[in-house]
Amino acid sequence: MPQQSKYSDESFENLMQDVIVALEKHNAGTDLSLMVLGNVVTNIFANQVAPQNREAMIEKFCEILKRSTKGN
Repeated sequence: MPQQSKYSDESFENLMQDVIVALEKHNAGTDLSLMVLGNVVTNIFANQVAPQNREAMIEKFCEILKRSTKGN
């Protein structure tokens, strides 16, 4: 079942494309891209998520990441 988002598809796609372009601009391979994206995610959790919500949100994020890459 598709999930509703408070963000438009256009906003999401534009931001995702900007991130991809930045990685490509710096010729970031798989390892470097994952390291950078991992650090960005860590920074977001550390600085934008309340400590009392952090663990649950990290668990949910990991669950969704696993599900979204299954079978690809």
